[in-house]
Amino acid sequence: MLSDLFYKQRKLLDAFFDRVEVTAAEKVLEKLLACSGVVILSGVGKSGHIAQKISTTLLSTGTRSMFLSPAHALHGDIGFVTSQDIFLSFSKSGESEELLDLLPHIRQKGAYTIAVVSQEGSRLAKGSDLSMHLPVTDELCPFGLAPTFSTTAQLIFGDCLAIALMQAKGFTVEKFAENHPAGLLGRRISLKVADLMLKGEEIPIAHPTDSILEKLPELSGKKCGCLLVCGQDKVLLGIFTDGDLRRAIQTRGLDALQAPLEQVMTLSPRTVQAGLLALHAMEQMEEKQRPVMVLPVLEQGKVIGLLRMHDIIQAGLKTK
Repeated sequence: MLSDLFYKQRKLLDAFFDRVEVTAAEKVLEKLLACSGVVILSGVGKSGHIAQKISTTLLSTGTRSMFLSPAHALHGDIGFVTSQDIFLSFSKSGESEELLDLLPHIRQKGAYTIAVVSQEGSRLAKGSDLSMHLPVTDELCPFGLAPTFSTTAQLIFGDCLAIALMQAKGFTVEKFAENHPAGLLGRRISLKVADLMLKGEEIPIAHPTDSILEKLPELSGKKCGCLLVCGQDKVLLGIFTDGDLRRAIQTRGLDALQAPLEQVMTLSPRTVQAGLLALHAMEQMEEKQRPVMVLPVLEQGKVIGLLRMHDIIQAGLKTK
């Protein structure tokens, strides 16, 4: 039974995308881009829930928005509306009495009105300055009564509209992070390398002429799995890892322990800057051809920190 519903939903989606008027959608986008006030969304019942969701998406992606309940609006909340605002209402039938009762008062406030409906020629569409028709051929509900695919179509339109506005306004990941400071999402788009990296005495530093044997306590004690081999003023020359130690012993035997690090270190290691998002640094570390567990953090070629995959995992950025 569920497979039949999946198939029906896919057919309804195909029909929707085949028939939706992109030109009309672009006109709605143009109006919202030109809005100097607030985009006020409204709806009744299930359409109201969709309007609330779209409003929060708009708000978090750089468009000033709010949801206005028709019932509350008619009892005082309409005082918020100004002539700089756009009133965007969602209704499948376009005949919701609550919205129809509210519409004249919104227009009296001077706000521009846009109706998103699935019934062409509805009173809400005719009474608004601009209307957008969402073609809905059927509901997923076998009786055609419970709003199912019609709300899906509203959600698709609203989400596409929000992201189009986001892109047109040049809304950056940094701005997105400002709006999402909490939870996993907030951490993934706000934590920078500088927030997680080891600093100062925590960094395992060695000089190129140091022998492996001399630096084994440093390699083991600081639990980073590496030594950052530096010249004067902590200019990075190379990196010596646990893997380099194993390879050196396999090649030279225990005599390798007397070798200076400059002979066995890895030249030109992958590095990162402190201001990069830790999420992007993690992606660099996980490159399939040569994944690494640590990244030296440089500023003008000099070591200022060390980022470990362990710390990224501890911060909750790695979810799989």
